[in-house]
Amino acid sequence: MLERVKIFSGNSNKELAAEICEGLGMELSSSEIKKFSDGEVNVNIKESVRGQDTYVIQSTSPPTNDHLMELLLMLDAFKRASARSITAVIPYYGYSRQDRKVAPRTPISAKLVADLIQVAGATRVVCMDLHAGQIQGFFNIPVDNIYATPVLLDYMNEKFSNDDVVIVSPDAGGVERARAFAKRIHAGLAIVDKRRPEANVSKVMHVIGDVKGKTAILLDDMVDTAGTLTQAATALKEHGAKVVYACCSHGVLSGPAIERIDKSDLEELVVTNTVPRRNGNNSSKVKYLSAGRLLAEAIKRIHCGESVSSLFV
Repeated sequence: MLERVKIFSGNSNKELAAEICEGLGMELSSSEIKKFSDGEVNVNIKESVRGQDTYVIQSTSPPTNDHLMELLLMLDAFKRASARSITAVIPYYGYSRQDRKVAPRTPISAKLVADLIQVAGATRVVCMDLHAGQIQGFFNIPVDNIYATPVLLDYMNEKFSNDDVVIVSPDAGGVERARAFAKRIHAGLAIVDKRRPEANVSKVMHVIGDVKGKTAILLDDMVDTAGTLTQAATALKEHGAKVVYACCSHGVLSGPAIERIDKSDLEELVVTNTVPRRNGNNSSKVKYLSAGRLLAEAIKRIHCGESVSSLFV
């Protein structure tokens, strides 16, 4: 079924790539990524890919620029080695928050990264929970945006089956996502209204919806410095929520994130392993769920020409 398929991994997602290969019943193909003394990335593909369908697993997570360059060089290597197809599997798409001009003289970085990936040689891209859906339109090649919904829903159904639950969007932009989850688990819906004066700085204003005496689950696509989530958790507790959890697809957890989470009103933060846990990012409040099986199933369906959307319907 998966003849002529080779799975490679950059340095950012070795563990996730191993889980994907396990789900596909395959071995991870051999490659070597090192750095020259001046910091330049050196990529060496250790086996032939001529005429093969190649998949490279690489999140452009911190250190973002290093991992992005690794991905681009691997794609270029596959292209020059005459691979039949080259699929970039990018569980976490860095620079995705810069998807439009919000001020004069600012770049649209998500578009620039899309152009780089295409020029490097990718013939298809697989992402997970893109920060903005329109990023798919930045590519002139097929893009499959995989949702972490099945992974998070399984956890919610197991953890909160007997609770009075309300799904909470931490901002207006995430209402559609929160509504879809609330419908799936027959929960209520609430919104935290906030204003963001500058990047990575947020101020919670008030809560729209009934959370009093309920288990509140904050739902977002990613958590970076955790300012939004922790302030939202405080607001929910002030409005009478019994306990506050948070579920996010991507746990970037940079800067003061872990310290904020440990000191916050959050009972638990649940993330997938699209962004690997980094040294020092250890907290008893953070729980990691594996997206490996889901991505493996998506890759198998893509390769065999089967429906991917049916995974989430």
